[in-house]
Amino acid sequence: MTLKPISKNQSFRLPVIVLGMIWILVSSEWVLAASLPPLRDPDRIRYQPLSFEPPRVERVLLDNGLRLYILPDKELPLVQIKAVVQTGSIYDPSGQEGLAELTAVTMRTGGVLGMTGDSVDETLEFMAATFHVSQNRDSGIFSFSVLKKDLDQGFDIFSKTLMQPSFAENKLLLGKDLKSEELRRIFDDPQKLAFREFGRLIHGESPRGRLVTQESIRTIRRDDLIRFHKRFFHPKNIIISITGDIESREVTILVDRHFGSWTSPEGKPEPPPLPQLPEGNIFFLTKDLPQSIVVIGWLAPAKRDPYFYPFEVLDFVVGSGGFRSRIFQEIRTNLGLAYSTGSFYSAKSDYGLFGAYVLTKSESTVKVISRIKGILQEMGEKPVPSEELNRARMAILNRFIFSFTSAEQIAFQRLMIEHEGLPDDFLVTYRPKIGKVSAEDIQNAALRNLAPNRAILLIVGNDKTYKDILRHFGRVTRIEATF
Repeated sequence: MTLKPISKNQSFRLPVIVLGMIWILVSSEWVLAASLPPLRDPDRIRYQPLSFEPPRVERVLLDNGLRLYILPDKELPLVQIKAVVQTGSIYDPSGQEGLAELTAVTMRTGGVLGMTGDSVDETLEFMAATFHVSQNRDSGIFSFSVLKKDLDQGFDIFSKTLMQPSFAENKLLLGKDLKSEELRRIFDDPQKLAFREFGRLIHGESPRGRLVTQESIRTIRRDDLIRFHKRFFHPKNIIISITGDIESREVTILVDRHFGSWTSPEGKPEPPPLPQLPEGNIFFLTKDLPQSIVVIGWLAPAKRDPYFYPFEVLDFVVGSGGFRSRIFQEIRTNLGLAYSTGSFYSAKSDYGLFGAYVLTKSESTVKVISRIKGILQEMGEKPVPSEELNRARMAILNRFIFSFTSAEQIAFQRLMIEHEGLPDDFLVTYRPKIGKVSAEDIQNAALRNLAPNRAILLIVGNDKTYKDILRHFGRVTRIEATF
């Protein structure tokens, strides 16, 4: 095949055609852009308020005291089950911190009556079922998901895990080894280290602030797990939600068949006393780092406290509201002094925690602390401008709706209302109460709860930073992390 050279006229004509096509496209874009209305500021867009009413979840009480929340959902051939147990690390005996967690973990891994832990895992894998366990300060959560066709076999394993765990010795030893390794690694994660120590400091002498250590893990034996299980795992101390491809009558029959003969002991363990308001103090944990982690916080309103709703909005305005929150705007955007920063508010039915955090260069630690204190102090001195307040309330209201995107979420939320001892209408009244929060409410909440002399301030940083902190703030208590 012979290639013919492009003639002079052809080589000139091709670019002209291409340029003409480009001109037509660009001209069309200009005409289209000129015909479109200008983009509007999203904060000024007006729309109808979102209406929301959580679907009704059926509550069933069995004769033995076991409580059920049921919400059918036929979208997929799946059944989701969650059991919440009123137990947790707050019940760990002194010197055996980690007992509640190891009990829950070994219940899941250590087998059940008639099956080893490995057999349970193989059976669940064959059924494509999932089974996860988590243990918190005041609740243990067992989450199970199974295809409808395997429900009978899957529920048999789930029920035996709660009632008749084997606590195999080899699985307990494995759980202890994994926890020890987790503790060993915490010191290599400065941010995790800071929040762990902050939790201990803010809770003071309360059992809620006791930390798991290598020594406390070593003291735990299989008999301790058996006693802990017997004390807390019984029908009157457990609430179960069941959702998915199942009818209410079917659920009641299934649960009664597996759990109906289960009985509860007399009496109920009393939760430990609540943490007391600590005296304010500055704590410093030395770690050789080129940056500092700063956490400042207070005990805060509980969910049953009228100031809970103003604090939800206050937290959003201060730091949990993302890029436009005050801490983020000032410390990261305007001053450029933070790798990460924000605030947090965690409320239980009986108490809450509020605080702010920042990761910053060592040399900017003092400046960042002073600015965070100033931002938080301003919340009690000046009312939040109406535009900022409206934006925060609207964001919280819209975000709330997205916590109810599935039947499983809806039933679990309803279950947790009972677990925390909150009013039955808590979810229904949440949005109206947030919508009524005023600038004065926020100001009063800050004045009442964010007293500077009550703040717990923790800095994790190097020796030079410690000297800077000591020079600028005076009294500083040095602490050491224990593992």
